[in-house]
Amino acid sequence: MKMEYLPPSPSLNPETRTMNLRVQKLDRRTVLKGIGVTMALPWFEAIPLVGGESTAGSIVSPPQRFAALFMGNGISPKNWWAKGSGTDMELSKSLQPLAPLRTKLNVINGLFNKNATGVGIHPGQTGNILSGAALQKGAVLHGGVSVDQALAAHFEEVTAQPSLVLGCEQPITGYHETNFSMAYSSHISWKDADAPVPMEVYPSLAFDSLFESQGSRRTASILDRVREQTAALQHKVSHADKAKLDEYLTSVRDVEKRVERARAVKTKADERGRPVRSMPRPANGLPEDIREHMRLMCDVVALAFQTDKTRVATLLLCRDLSGLFYPFLGVRTAHHPTSHEDQSDAYERVARYYVGQLAYLAGRLAAMKEGEATVLDNSCLLFVSNMWSGSRHDSSKLPVLLLGGLGGKLKTGRVLDYTERGNENRRLCSLYLSLLNRMGVKAERFGDATTPLEGL
Repeated sequence: MKMEYLPPSPSLNPETRTMNLRVQKLDRRTVLKGIGVTMALPWFEAIPLVGGESTAGSIVSPPQRFAALFMGNGISPKNWWAKGSGTDMELSKSLQPLAPLRTKLNVINGLFNKNATGVGIHPGQTGNILSGAALQKGAVLHGGVSVDQALAAHFEEVTAQPSLVLGCEQPITGYHETNFSMAYSSHISWKDADAPVPMEVYPSLAFDSLFESQGSRRTASILDRVREQTAALQHKVSHADKAKLDEYLTSVRDVEKRVERARAVKTKADERGRPVRSMPRPANGLPEDIREHMRLMCDVVALAFQTDKTRVATLLLCRDLSGLFYPFLGVRTAHHPTSHEDQSDAYERVARYYVGQLAYLAGRLAAMKEGEATVLDNSCLLFVSNMWSGSRHDSSKLPVLLLGGLGGKLKTGRVLDYTERGNENRRLCSLYLSLLNRMGVKAERFGDATTPLEGL
């Protein structure tokens, strides 16, 4: 992937550029520190005042963020459509969870990933979902850099954590009958062509990473460890920022409590003759309820975006060839075999459930104020699957949803159909190239695309 990074805009004079850089530094070091923990804060209008440096006349814009949510094995084709625009947009049954957010939504039809077609089913349709690269069969992994990692490289100098790479299902090993490695079925984020980014599947560890909480202290309350600094900060910020801070602290406490419940050790410590804190984290299966697992991972992404800990995240809700079960939906078979019945009511409920996870994350971000807008307004959430139809393993077109306006750089409330525009004009990587450019990455090409997506 060839990229060309442009210098700062010449429209800004040197004094203004210096001032903006100083504000960014203040933003990055505005944190609360306690015993064994570092807690980043949300984007505040009054951050220059907190930092103690004069930045009169400078304009500090909220950051842009990107997150990709992946669902394996396709959706319910007959229940996946939208009509109209804005508040009048009509949504199909599977897209109903997004009804309150329709003005922030783009439903994109007809895009396809060329190098995921004609290569057999499953791994070859998944491992390049965010890169568009041609995958190599056999023992040696080889693909391409994914769009999230291209953005992570762009933002790595201005955020504490380049990206979050999360999953709700453990990777699988071995080889598929098509001779593609199962690693391609289990990972969507790739930092280079030869290896996926390690994926965190434990909500507790993902949560700890946001606050740099280490060792035995990770079981102590984060908020208790920064109590004095929090009290001092509340006297320095504006009234609007104080409300934002209170909202953020409440969110942290809520997630902290839920993570603590999820990491509870069921075996009594005295039966093993050692204290609980020295025991290893629980193995697979915790949280036992996949609903709580997915919500916690969405909450971690939301907190990371709110504090600008990172601006890039991927969340593999379920992998290709998924073995997840959904008894709470009245579905008796696992995800993969249920997808082979994608015309059934059962699989429609599964597809709608996953759209609900996107709606949940978007709703969390929409509730977080940033100046006159929200964190969702300054973000782009991508929802994508590796197939259109699981019963036919059809990847000739893919379900794609976008939520959020990237700080005004992405028009929303639309239904865009590329089905009849010809293969050259409906590349999934053209969408990625468009998003890269709008987020400041001046790339000449990405994956198999050399032109941005027309009409986006």
